[in-house]
Amino acid sequence: MTREERRLALPDATRAALASVAMACALMALKGYAAFATGSVAMLGSLADTGLDLLASLVTLYGVRLAATPADHDHRFGHGKAEALAALFQVALITASAAGIAWRAINALGSEQSTTEAELGIGVSIAAIAATAILLWYQRRVIRRTGSVAIMADNVHYQSDILLNGSVIVALVLDQYFGWHKADPVFGIVIALWLAWGAFKASSAAIDQLMDKEWPEAQRTAFLEVAARQPGLRGIHDFRTRRSGSHDFAQFHMEVARDLTVDKAHDIVEGVEHSLRRHFPKVEVLIHLDPEGHVDTDNPLVEEDVTPHWFGKRV
Repeated sequence: MTREERRLALPDATRAALASVAMACALMALKGYAAFATGSVAMLGSLADTGLDLLASLVTLYGVRLAATPADHDHRFGHGKAEALAALFQVALITASAAGIAWRAINALGSEQSTTEAELGIGVSIAAIAATAILLWYQRRVIRRTGSVAIMADNVHYQSDILLNGSVIVALVLDQYFGWHKADPVFGIVIALWLAWGAFKASSAAIDQLMDKEWPEAQRTAFLEVAARQPGLRGIHDFRTRRSGSHDFAQFHMEVARDLTVDKAHDIVEGVEHSLRRHFPKVEVLIHLDPEGHVDTDNPLVEEDVTPHWFGKRV
């Protein structure tokens, strides 16, 4: 990613995190009053989730700002993985929220207490759904521009809020208008299970990033196809990729003819770098030059790399 692209992308992630914080504050005030007035377990669960939304959004804000910090002497690859750590913190909060809601709902199953003022709870939930839908739309735009894993996890969390608030509406209607007093705690349990499932899904992207998982195969293939267009390039092996925050990294060994001078070989390397930079501006590339036919004897993936690999084969 160029310096200008970083300047444009990072404020977007920060604004998305600030939008999450502002919305969570507003919804906490509304849902706090509604939970007190209605006595609904589902509404109480929704309030608890919004409270954790606020804390998670604050952590996300800190994470994206830290991830935007330029590389320094102690962090040569930048601070991008701060986003993955922020995402995992969100997962922990979501899990805790799900456990608390489930416990409260299970206790409420043994009580015949009914909810009150359904109209207030329904109105607040509808307002929350509308506000969340707008936030989700904005977050998706930011994710497309920046690839922020922290905003992605926040987006997954707020997607569950749509279902959560819809469940509150259904629970209040069944409780007060149809007399099914068990509806509220039952929907509370359903909400808790949904939140737990959302936490599991949200954790996968963050863990993949922290574990330096390779890019998807389609992205790897597209990258190699661009590199292969460079005249003089005879082959590529030991191709490795990873992602850190909104930054991608790729490294590989490229082969050129053995009889080339250092200057000529360097020109080929620069040609590959320029071509990759045009097509993949967010990727930082590291290239190691090898003479054609060279075999790496110290490669930890030796079973895959004992011979040079050509384009179209596993690299």
